Formats: sequence, C-alpha cells, structure tokens
Amino acid sequence: MPDITSDSLLGYTFGRPALLQQALTHRSYGAAHNERLEFIGDAVLNCVIAAALFDRLPAVPEGDLSRLRAHLVSGESLARLARSLGLGAVLRFGEGERRSGGRDRASIMADALEAVFGAIFQDGGFEAARTVVHSVFADELARLDPAALAKDPKTRLQEWLQARRLAVPQYAVVEAQGAAHAQKFTVECRIPALTITATGTGASRRAAEQGAAAAAYEGAVAARAGEAPGG
Repeated sequence: MPDITSDSLLGYTFGRPALLQQALTHRSYGAAHNERLEFIGDAVLNCVIAAALFDRLPAVPEGDLSRLRAHLVSGESLARLARSLGLGAVLRFGEGERRSGGRDRASIMADALEAVFGAIFQDGGFEAARTVVHSVFADELARLDPAALAKDPKTRLQEWLQARRLAVPQYAVVEAQGAAHAQKFTVECRIPALTITATGTGASRRAAEQGAAAAAYEGAVAARAGEAPGG
C-alpha cells in the first residue's frame, strides 16, 4: 500500500495537499478531477523515462529507446504499477463509477498514476517528480532487456515462455466490429500455465494479436518477478 496521509504519497509530502486530492479524484466525483494533472503528468513521465533510458543505455539506438519507453509507460504497465501501489483504494469516484468497478479499470488506474506524477511536478517541480518516478519504476528499469524488447511482441513472448519450458500462448479472436474496410479486432492471448489472459485490439487480427502478446508478456514477467526465489 502507498504511504498516504492527507498530504503525502509515495514518500513525497505536498506543500499544497489539494493537488494530491485532485490527482486522486476521478471525473465522476466532481468538477475538480484529475484529467489536467494527468495531461502534465504524462509529459513529465515520458521525459523522465526517456532521460533514464538515455543515461542507462548509451549504446542503444533511438528506435529501440523509443520502443523501450513505450513499453515502460504503456497503459498496462502503469495500471499494474498503480495497483501494486494501492492507488485504487484511495481514489475518489462518483457512486455510479464506483459501483461499475472503476477501481479495477486499467485505464483509470493508469491515468491516476500519471495524475499523481503531475501533481508532484506542479507542487515540487521537476526534480521532485523525477525522484518519485525513479522510485516507482526502479524495478522496471532494473530488469529491462533491450535485446528482447527489440523483437516483435509475439516473438518475444514465445521465446520467453520457451526459455522457461512453458507452453506457447493461445490466441483467439473474441470480437470483430465494423465494416470490412474498417474493422476492429479484439484478441485474447492466454497463458494457461500462468493463469494469464490478456487482450489487444487493432485494425487487423495480427495487430490485435501483437497487442495482446505485449500485455501478456508484461503480466508474465510481473508474475514471475513476484514469485519466491526458486519458484
């Protein structure tokens, strides 16, 4: 759970606690919600992660750095981190959103974490925000594998599973919407051995499978990272 009081979060104490309350307020709760803070937090997060990758990986070219950054700041990654920090327990929702499961919605969790970064930036400046982002992403940065992430998501996931003697993933189209010239596919990627099911969407089945594979890979790595040594 996050270290949270009326004016602190993630080890940072706010000079203006109202910014923290705003960051933790979904638009369903009231007019003073977190969407503007999410906007600035997204920019700060991308800058901090880009700088961290630039410093840590001096031999990696621009294209691979971009892919690594996209992987780290993806909605799935942010939602997973937000859940691990317990943000869902302290978010403020309107009654309808709360009843419909807003606390479990990945997009809301990801947006809230970006809003918190934005609130810290507005309250304490860039260095304060950078320190908190580095703390939150410490494990993610430590276990980056640039060589693996340079591959397409389906190949990366399959090789990761095979290296651990686990069965290859299963893909299934669960929805196809729209006219033939403008279809949108939703695909599930299942890894039964790890009880993981992830979804992806795209304008083609292949694109949707790649998105699902990327989300499944993140879930698989997180699941294994959380196991006890030797597990």
